[in-house]
Amino acid sequence: MNLPEGLQFPGPDSISRRQLLARSGLGFGSIALAGLLDSENLLGTPALDKAPPPYMDLKPRKGHFPGPAKAVIQLVQNGGPSQMDLFDPKPELTKRAGQPHPDGVEIHQPNNLNILMPCPYEFKKHGQSGMEIAEVLPHLSGVADELCMVRSMYSVHNNHPEGLNNLLTSQIFPGRPVMGSWISYALGTENQNLPAYVVLRAPEGYSVSGKILWSSGWLPALYQGVEFSSIGTPVHHLQQEVPLPPGVQRQSLDLLAKLNSRHLLHHPETSELEARIQNYELAARMQLAAADVLDLSRESEATRKMYGLDNPMTAPYATRCLMARRLVESGVRFVQVFSGKGQPWDSHDNLKTNLAKICAQTDQPTAALIKDLKSRGLLESTIIMWAGEFGRLPTTQNSDGRDHNRNAFTILFAGGGFKPGLTYGATDEFAYKAVENRVSCPDMQATLYRLLGIDHSRLTYRHGGREETPTNLAITGAKVVNDLIEHPLPGA
Repeated sequence: MNLPEGLQFPGPDSISRRQLLARSGLGFGSIALAGLLDSENLLGTPALDKAPPPYMDLKPRKGHFPGPAKAVIQLVQNGGPSQMDLFDPKPELTKRAGQPHPDGVEIHQPNNLNILMPCPYEFKKHGQSGMEIAEVLPHLSGVADELCMVRSMYSVHNNHPEGLNNLLTSQIFPGRPVMGSWISYALGTENQNLPAYVVLRAPEGYSVSGKILWSSGWLPALYQGVEFSSIGTPVHHLQQEVPLPPGVQRQSLDLLAKLNSRHLLHHPETSELEARIQNYELAARMQLAAADVLDLSRESEATRKMYGLDNPMTAPYATRCLMARRLVESGVRFVQVFSGKGQPWDSHDNLKTNLAKICAQTDQPTAALIKDLKSRGLLESTIIMWAGEFGRLPTTQNSDGRDHNRNAFTILFAGGGFKPGLTYGATDEFAYKAVENRVSCPDMQATLYRLLGIDHSRLTYRHGGREETPTNLAITGAKVVNDLIEHPLPGA
């Protein structure tokens, strides 16, 4: 038979079946080895540029370039902490208290007067950096030289939902993926027995925006945050209320996997279904892993006391902070910790008392988290981000409170390559507007991504016919603030 060149049958010089098996045996061994390495997360993974999107798994991926940070703990101070009362002292505000603001300020709510109100607390300089922090944050003051304080943040909206959306998604409207989802999508996670993105909210309730604050938006549902509880059983609905006979659960899971796989064949590209299938598989693995990781009784008495677990005032937030440390220590990529239900930092009246109360609840656990990570050698690779959605006005509301202010607020970072001991940017003489080295929420996100080895302009996901980026770059013009980064990053 005459066949085209390249398609002829092998001639007499072809190798025998025995020779084929002998020569390819090493290849079969390599396949088996690859399977074992993959199951243990030891198989080399391609960088983002070498593994084109969309990604549909949580296996660890390398960033666009090497970055110092591997994980993020985002401490969400929902409500809008008052910058001039905590981090940005203004002598002129005290000097001219009771006078009208010379230029007037935005009026948002009833009983909001254009009368300057002084800070009720004293400030002192702390650490070798001389960072100025108010007296109601004595524990954070003790780790001042680990902090990177950005005083010149600004937002684009004065309402809580829109402000939180802007902080976490770079836009004010809901529906876009939050930071934790983008980071999980880009990098996966180092522990396949736990979610990539864990949420630790206050057990008593949600913030004003609810679950939107850990939504994956139009990214695959696999990358949304997973709620863990800081009281009782940590993972919801993980264990059977009534124990099953041996082998029954395994048989049920196997049957469920077959049914899901069959259904998925007829409904391809359904991210919610794929996420549900993978979550069932993850839940089975978590039954062994999660309880062990989140068992705080394994911590020493000294560690528990350092966080404040022995104090009813600090214990709830301290529990969430300590759980966050255990999670990142176990390979979780992103942990989001909320300071309380609703908007605990929202100081529309009785500011002096209310602000002191929320500071007393959160100050010690926050500082302990930083110290604990540093003592374990984890601070260099973990970004701590302490942030609310906006700041407060320098003028009076309800005689002793402050209204929302999108024009200026302060964010704290620690670890993960942020420059320690730095106070960056400045506001005007009343802390009303950011005026020097202004940093937008998209700029802040771009900088944080950079430290994780992610180029926010190159990480994309096609949605609605366009390539979306984490910072919505085409609209926001987000840029990395290199002054906040401790060392230049190779390849960036």
